[in-house]
Amino acid sequence: MDSKTNTGVVQLPLSAVREAGVNLNRPECVLSTAAGDLYVSDKAGGIRHIQPGGSARLIGAQAGLIPNGFALLRDGSFAIANLADDGGVWRVQRDGAAAPHLMEIDGVGLPSVNFVWLDGQERLWICVSTVRKGDHQFRRDIADGFIAVHDRHGTRVVAQDVHWTNECRMDPTGTYLYVNETFGRRLLRFRVAANGDLSERTVITEFGKGTYPDGMAVDEAGHIWVISVVSNRVIRVSPQGGQQIVLEDSDAAHIDRLEAEYLANRLSRPMVYDNHSKKLQNITSIAFGGPDRKTAFMGCINGSSLAVFDSPVAGLKPVHWNW
Repeated sequence: MDSKTNTGVVQLPLSAVREAGVNLNRPECVLSTAAGDLYVSDKAGGIRHIQPGGSARLIGAQAGLIPNGFALLRDGSFAIANLADDGGVWRVQRDGAAAPHLMEIDGVGLPSVNFVWLDGQERLWICVSTVRKGDHQFRRDIADGFIAVHDRHGTRVVAQDVHWTNECRMDPTGTYLYVNETFGRRLLRFRVAANGDLSERTVITEFGKGTYPDGMAVDEAGHIWVISVVSNRVIRVSPQGGQQIVLEDSDAAHIDRLEAEYLANRLSRPMVYDNHSKKLQNITSIAFGGPDRKTAFMGCINGSSLAVFDSPVAGLKPVHWNW
């Protein structure tokens, strides 16, 4: 690793990983609840609900909607980040009805939206990775992503010039917001004001060769679990920036090839999707579930199921946990 070691959790073998859910369609993001329900984004244009017994149903199938990150709302509906070029945040009801929800900020249309997350105050955080369209977005010299927040006062941008904004979460105290910069290969932290404004932008840690931070979750000890696409790495990061690999399934030659393309600003979507691994299928997200929130469910972009492992540390309880 390229940072001081974060001790306390040992690296797990790939044999510790098992499977949950079958016949999923680009299950990039996953949420879990206290009742044992799993909700997974589905490329068909909705959310796949996996019930505790294992049966599954698709909620919604909206043409033109490419679900990525999503949030479970108090009324049981979903706020969905639309990865399609026309972007925006959509609302999908339990009966499958879908409609645009947040499509502009101050009169400017929201582009492709990567992620949305609901905090403890039920504010919706919106992450836009880049305002550029096309394949070659994964450059080291472009930082045009931003973060917005939606609350009872409306929707506004609270951070700009983020280097490919991906998932975000708050620390256990609600004081700080963590954000992954995927192709900036950094974990950022902002102080959150009472009104949702962000300040004190800080780089908590920088990641090295082969690590492209995508999804994340926070555990009860306040450490951040970062998921790296491409290298299939799970990295536990301390609040001080120490890193420890918890799980990895990568191919050294593949990492070398992509590193050369990344450094030359030629990295493209097909390259990122080209998975070379033994078991993990380009993991992208993590959610802690199970009765004690020590079961880690990981979404992915190449597989048709969720990868699962047992964590020695419980995940932080999400706001939707008992909904």
